[in-house]
Amino acid sequence: MVLVWGSRSLSLPLRPWCRGLSGLCCPLAPRRSLLRLRGPHTPAFLQGLMTNDAARLKEGALYAHLLSVQGRSLYDVILYRLSTGNDDPSDVLLECDISAVEPIQSHLKVYNFRKKVDIQPCPELSVWAVISSQTNLEPPNKKLPAPAVLCTPDPRVAVMGWRLVAQTEANVKDILPNCQMGCFHDYCKHRYEQGIPEGVHDIPPGVALPLESNVVYLNGISFSKGCYVGQELTARTHHTGVIRKRLVPVRLSSPLTPGTQGLEIITASGKAAGKYRAGLGDLGLALLRLAHVNEELHIKVDNQGLINVKASIPEWWPKPTE
Repeated sequence: MVLVWGSRSLSLPLRPWCRGLSGLCCPLAPRRSLLRLRGPHTPAFLQGLMTNDAARLKEGALYAHLLSVQGRSLYDVILYRLSTGNDDPSDVLLECDISAVEPIQSHLKVYNFRKKVDIQPCPELSVWAVISSQTNLEPPNKKLPAPAVLCTPDPRVAVMGWRLVAQTEANVKDILPNCQMGCFHDYCKHRYEQGIPEGVHDIPPGVALPLESNVVYLNGISFSKGCYVGQELTARTHHTGVIRKRLVPVRLSSPLTPGTQGLEIITASGKAAGKYRAGLGDLGLALLRLAHVNEELHIKVDNQGLINVKASIPEWWPKPTE
C-alpha cells in the first residue's frame, strides 16, 4: 500500500515524515524511465493490457507485465498512482526499462483507440530505489518534501525496499537525509543477489514467459481480473500447476564477458539444465529446470573454459506446502 504521494501539481509543503527512512538510496535513471498516462479511461485501458488488476492501483504502486498476443512477456512495468484528490486512478506513472520507452508507447498506441488516454514521456521525474528493511513507516495525513512526488514500498517483494519518485533535479539528501547515497551498480548487485528480474536483459521481450519469470511470486498478476492481451497461455499454464523452469539467482566462479547472454548451463554429466540470462560480475540470473537447482552446474565458454555455476532458491519465494 502506498503511504503518501504528491498532488497533481507536484508541489508540496515541507513535512518531512520520511526523515525516519534509512537505507541505501540508488538512482535508477541510467536504466529506468517514466511514462505518464492521464485521462478518464486510463484504468480500463490498462486493465485490458496488463497482467495485474488495475483496481489495485487504488492502493498506490503495482507491478505487472505487458504481454504479446502469444502470451510472452514484452515489458515488465511498475505503475504508480498520482493523487488527484479522489479514489479514481486516472493519472498514472509507468516505470519501465529506458530502452522500452518508445516500444511501450507504440504498443499502447495500438490499443489506444477511441480511448481518452494521453501517454507522454515524463523526463521531469526520476525514480530512486531505497534498499531498506524498514516496513513499518505509516505517516497518516503527512506529505513529502516539495521535490518528492511519491514514496512507496516496492510492490514486488519486501527485500527490494522502497521506490521514490522525485523531480529530476531534486537533491535526494533533502528528502531522505538518513539514507546513504548509492549508485545503479549497487542496486543491480542487490537485485541479482535476491533473484529479482527487471528490464529487457533479464526478461527478453517476446521470449520470456511471465510465469517462468516469477510474476506470481513478485505479486505481478491477477487470475481473477478477467481478460487481457496474452492471458490464455498464462492462465492455462498456471492452472496446470506445473512450472518446470524458473529464473533463479546464480553465482559464477568467474565473471562472464559483459553482454553475454543465452549461454547453456549444463550438469556435471553434461545434461542441459537451462540458460544463463543476464547478470553483473559474478552474480546473475539463469532460467533453470528446478530439478537441477541443487546440482553441480557449469557454463562452458570458449575463451574462458569451464565456469562453475551455483544456483539457489531465494528466501522470499513462498515455501512449498506439504
